[in-house]
This record gives sequence, C-alpha cells and structure tokens, in this order.
Amino acid sequence: MARNGGRARGTGMTAHDFELVIGNKNWSSWSLRPWLAMKVAGIPFRETHVGLRRDDTKTQILKHSPSGQIPALKWRGDVVSDSLAICETMADLFPEKGLWPADALARAMARSVSAEMHSGFADVRRDMPMDIVNRYPGEGQSEAALAAARRIVDIWRGMRARFGAASARDDGFLFGGFTIADAMYAPVVTRFRTYGVDVAGLGDDGRAAAYMEAVLRLPAFLEWEAEARAEMAERG
Repeated sequence: MARNGGRARGTGMTAHDFELVIGNKNWSSWSLRPWLAMKVAGIPFRETHVGLRRDDTKTQILKHSPSGQIPALKWRGDVVSDSLAICETMADLFPEKGLWPADALARAMARSVSAEMHSGFADVRRDMPMDIVNRYPGEGQSEAALAAARRIVDIWRGMRARFGAASARDDGFLFGGFTIADAMYAPVVTRFRTYGVDVAGLGDDGRAAAYMEAVLRLPAFLEWEAEARAEMAERG
C-alpha cells in the first residue's frame, strides 16, 4: 500500500526510499511510534501491513524483518528494526524536521524519557494493552500498572512544566513542538483513554490531561485512529 507519495522537501527522497512495515493499527503500539513521527514530520514512506494475531503472523513478519519484529523500516536494501531506532534514523536524515529539541538539555531529556518509555513500564504494557477502538474503563488498573502510570504522569507534568510551556513554539507537546518523545508516549495516551485512567488521581495538576488532549487532537493521530476503526470494522 503506497501512501505519502510526495518528495521530502530539500532531501530528494521520495516514498520509494522508505517502506515502513507495521502491524494492525488498533493494537500495534510499537508501529504507531515511527509512523506518527514520520507523518508529523512530513517524511514520505510506503506502508506495508502485516496482520497480527494470526496463525501465519510470524511467517509474514520474517518476510520483511530478520529480527522477527515489527515495525521495520526498509531503506537502501537493508532493514532498520525497532521503533526508537527508526525514529533516530529519521532524526539523523532529516535534522531540519526537529524530531529532537534544538536545545541541548531539552534534547538530552527528550532522549532520556524516550529511552525510559522504550525499556520500561512493562506493567502498563501487560495490563493495559493498546486497543484504540474499544473502551474498558477500570480494567487493567493493577497496583503495578498504576505505579508505572504515576511515573508516566510525573514525566508528562515535568517535561511540560520545564520545557514545553517555556518553548518558543508551544504546541502542547512535551517539549513544545512535536518530537520523538511524543511519538514514544502516544500509545500510552491511548491506553489511558481506553482503560479510563484517572490521571488527576495519579498526581496530575492538569498538565498531563492537557498533554493527552494535544496528542489525541493531532491530525496524524486522528488519521491513524480512523484507519484503526476501519480495520476493526473489516474484521467484523
């Protein structure tokens, strides 16, 4: 499936340069991250979809990704695996897109909280799996998951207060403008919505709730959400 068929301004790269292999949009949180980063940055790419939760899912993934994991970015005859690695590759190739903050300290903190999301919060992943279409208020809110959720709320509040609100361009995201850090946390925003997590009860002063709204209103996210709903409708 070919999408974003234009040319990346100033780079000479087109959708033929990048093929992003992703899973179902309702469930694949790792796929959402680089897809969202590339969409918001206006980096053209082709999408290839692999159906998850099927008997042949692993076989289909291995046709595209030697690691056996998706998302995977096909570029120059090779495969870049892992969401954060794909996002970092885009930041390297398109520095003018601002996928990391320009300020050195803000950039360091953006990388830090992105890495924390990448390697941590296993309890949230396990107990509140991403399900964009459905709503399960109160479910999945184990003690361990809520402890991890409290830390996430602290990150959102802290980054918004220290960097986002003070940014020359404050679009409501963690560091003002949209960055990889927001791509990394976007699936968690959907999880909190799906399971009805009370962020105020986890210490939010309003900043985390406002941040969630900024992510959920993002045109690229709304596109992903609409396609997730269409996928699930097709499944019946």
